[in-house]
Amino acid sequence: MSPPRGPLSQLRRGHEELVLGLLRKHGPLSRGELGKLCRLSRTTLYDILAELVATGAVVPAGQQDDGPRGRGRPAETLALNPGAGQAIGIDFARRALHVAAVNLAHEIVGAASEPHDADLPWERRVDLAERLIGRLGGGDLRLGALSAIGAGVVGPISDPDGGPDGDIESDFENDIEAGEPLPHRAQVLLRERFGVPVLLDNNTRLAALGEAIWGAAAGGRDVLYLRLSHGVGGGLVIDGSLHRGAYGLSGEFGHIVVDPGGRPCSCGGTGCLETVASVRAVLDAYRDRGGHADDVRDLVEAAGRAEPGALALLAEVGADIGAVLAALCNAVGPGVIVIGGELAETGAALLAPIGRTLDARVMPISRHRVSLRRATLGEAAGALGGIALVLHESPLLSRYPAGPDLAAGVPPLSPRHHNLVKEGS
Repeated sequence: MSPPRGPLSQLRRGHEELVLGLLRKHGPLSRGELGKLCRLSRTTLYDILAELVATGAVVPAGQQDDGPRGRGRPAETLALNPGAGQAIGIDFARRALHVAAVNLAHEIVGAASEPHDADLPWERRVDLAERLIGRLGGGDLRLGALSAIGAGVVGPISDPDGGPDGDIESDFENDIEAGEPLPHRAQVLLRERFGVPVLLDNNTRLAALGEAIWGAAAGGRDVLYLRLSHGVGGGLVIDGSLHRGAYGLSGEFGHIVVDPGGRPCSCGGTGCLETVASVRAVLDAYRDRGGHADDVRDLVEAAGRAEPGALALLAEVGADIGAVLAALCNAVGPGVIVIGGELAETGAALLAPIGRTLDARVMPISRHRVSLRRATLGEAAGALGGIALVLHESPLLSRYPAGPDLAAGVPPLSPRHHNLVKEGS
């Protein structure tokens, strides 16, 4: 699906993004107003607008007076076409399915979720996805307008278009022969069901992209996302683009060792972050210390009551998490760190010790330039990240802008100091 990316093609894509970003930010504008805002030459601007109108991305929105009455004809205004290029994102989590839809104006049409058994067959998961998608937009979503679907699945995905060679079918068959989980089966089934291209990636990485576009890190170009759930993983958004790494293995932060003499990990290692910071690990440790918690909600309530055992445990877990994040910060240099997943619901009881460890271990030259924030998108993050993946890879938008201000050439606000923890809102 990706278009050619030579210098001239990238320049044109940048001009398209600039114009679309201005229409997204300001609403309907005349060609004259667009010219003043974008500062492109008249010939270049009119050429870009002609292409956007021809593809249906931009439509006439009416007329306005372009000066004192009696001087010339009213100027035609142009606007984004919300009915063009609708995109669907789906998150195939272990025990639930989440869907979301946006239109070309980046307006969220709707989102929906439903839990299911962990062993639900892929055919039934796709049936569930179709049913949930049918509910979006009050049932008025026009599936025929879909340009593509972005889907997130659990586990490493080497290529969003398929396998390492982009061959969906052969990967699908190889997975069947190996008797392994079938993430690409979802891709094949979705493509057959909806008749549109399907891009696939790891759902936690997509959550990172979602938070960078619509969530806690909106406007950030370099974002590190960590999800503390039944597993521990994350994602990197570098210069506005999702980083996948070789063989689709980027973001496996949960398998960084924090205690060489610790517990065995499912990856085959010992003392990984996941062995101390996953939901099960934290709840088991809390119970071992005499605490009573059937689920994360009970732990959140205990922390809210300032129960000493809960606070002490979360301080220890936060220190381990902070140590891993500090090492990643020194290596990667993000501007924003976002903490998501169920354990993030413990709030400052966990995030404050993470921030203290970052203060102690991030290099002095950069520690005041990193903002630590709690995720804001909740269960919809992965599905929205799937949509961002679609828009990023589409022929119209080869690079998804980090936000209206950035797309329009306005620098982002400086990130806050990472000790100023941003609670979900």
